[in-house]
Amino acid sequence: MLRTQLYADPDNIFVHDAILASCRRYAEKTALVDASCGRRLSYAEYGETVQALARGLVAAGVKPGEVIAIFLANSWEFCAAYHAATLAGVVPTLLNPTYREREVRHQLSNSGAVLLITDRTNIDGINLAGLPNLRRVYCTREQGCGAENFSELSKPVSATVPLPGVSSQKTLAALPYSSGTTGMPKGVMLSHHNLVANVYQLLGPGAVMMTAADNILCFLPLYHIYGLNVMLNPALMTGATLVLMPRFNVQQLASLLIEEAISMIPLVPPAMNALCLAAEAGEFPKNHSVQWVKSGAAPLAPDLPRRFTSLTGIPVRQGYGMTEASPVTHVGYLEPELYRPDSIGHPLVQTECRVMGQEMTGSGESVAEVPEGVPGELVMRGPQFMRGYWKEPEATAAVLRDGWYWSGDIVTRDPEGFYRVVDRLKEMIKYKGFPVAPAEVEAVLLEHPAVRECGVVGRRDVAAGEIPVAFVALREGFMNCKKMEEELCTFVAERLTRYKQPREVHFVEVVPKTASGKILRRELRQLIR
Repeated sequence: MLRTQLYADPDNIFVHDAILASCRRYAEKTALVDASCGRRLSYAEYGETVQALARGLVAAGVKPGEVIAIFLANSWEFCAAYHAATLAGVVPTLLNPTYREREVRHQLSNSGAVLLITDRTNIDGINLAGLPNLRRVYCTREQGCGAENFSELSKPVSATVPLPGVSSQKTLAALPYSSGTTGMPKGVMLSHHNLVANVYQLLGPGAVMMTAADNILCFLPLYHIYGLNVMLNPALMTGATLVLMPRFNVQQLASLLIEEAISMIPLVPPAMNALCLAAEAGEFPKNHSVQWVKSGAAPLAPDLPRRFTSLTGIPVRQGYGMTEASPVTHVGYLEPELYRPDSIGHPLVQTECRVMGQEMTGSGESVAEVPEGVPGELVMRGPQFMRGYWKEPEATAAVLRDGWYWSGDIVTRDPEGFYRVVDRLKEMIKYKGFPVAPAEVEAVLLEHPAVRECGVVGRRDVAAGEIPVAFVALREGFMNCKKMEEELCTFVAERLTRYKQPREVHFVEVVPKTASGKILRRELRQLIR
């Protein structure tokens, strides 16, 4: 085990305390750059803003333990509202800024949010009436009907911020909702200890290099745990400068790389692929200062990091995690002797792992650890794992068993202790009893020069149970025709055994994905007739 030490002791450290400590330590440094409006905040300004907003929330009548909702794109207002909420002792629940009315109402209702911080463009056309707990709505830049101005929360008030009533292990610091790729989204209860411990695991020796000298470019949505606790919190806790983009845009990203002397970028596989295409077109700057990129949220096709590095000169560190783990459990290395960009690396310190599979015994099937190299479900425990799902005891019991979290992800572990994700357990296609991992088929398809992105799902079949079906978005200059379909099938047939080969190829403009880059396979299945 190469990782044995935390960055610092997380015991009873609250997220906002760690952030405000940085604001004092790095007072004159730039903390945030908001590319959506050009605003730059020093650490001193950020700390003052957070404390003023926290007092404003208390004055607005929000009580410790209540939930407030933040429904914003990446912005300085999102960051300050989040840290102000935890300082005020309330629980922030974070909404995807692309959500429609049904999704917004579900999260506001399910979480019981009493206050909403948003912007007019986000709530235009959304009916917020009839939500029994919602008392007040604040808009940041454009004022919505019936909403108050966000700036009102920063006005001087006599209110004082309450001291924590219970330990950091029992106090919730975030209530993000899981992606909802299966069923309705569920609130994930993450404590201050969960989040701070995970940051300190991530920053510990042998894990991720992040220092006060870094300029980090983040287009990942901050409402998602990847943006929130892999970028926002660690960047501010270490005194780095975080440059925020509201959404992924290749041209703006290329400009900001040079203008802000960016040293690190977090990515998801589709964004990495887009940057490869930009580099091939000569649109990725050659005189950049980026030292490394991190990839997460979805498995990387093995060839993609190699292609990215060859085009840009930037090494790739792949990581792995989930909202329920705050989110990081594994991360790779950049050291040449340990560089395995196709792997999610080793577990973080204090993260115990098992790879579990079915085995036959005299009395039937049982679950046991599998040998090295054999695929099985990844089961873990550590200080970063959630307290449970909000108001979902049965769903909690299904994944948290005797202190171990059952991830639903199929992995392998090699003799050197490196883990590789094979696929989601629930996404495995069964062809005549043989398991087919969609990610494996997708990785092969992505090697074809015509394929921009793709997704593979199973279609019910009377004879086989399920057959693999591929959905492909082509690169510019290639035609979606019968000949191309046959060419892609032949390409896969030359690289994978017969039962793994797609029996059908459907061409689409884009492959539907979540904001964090995961393929929405349920939407692809709906396209199968």
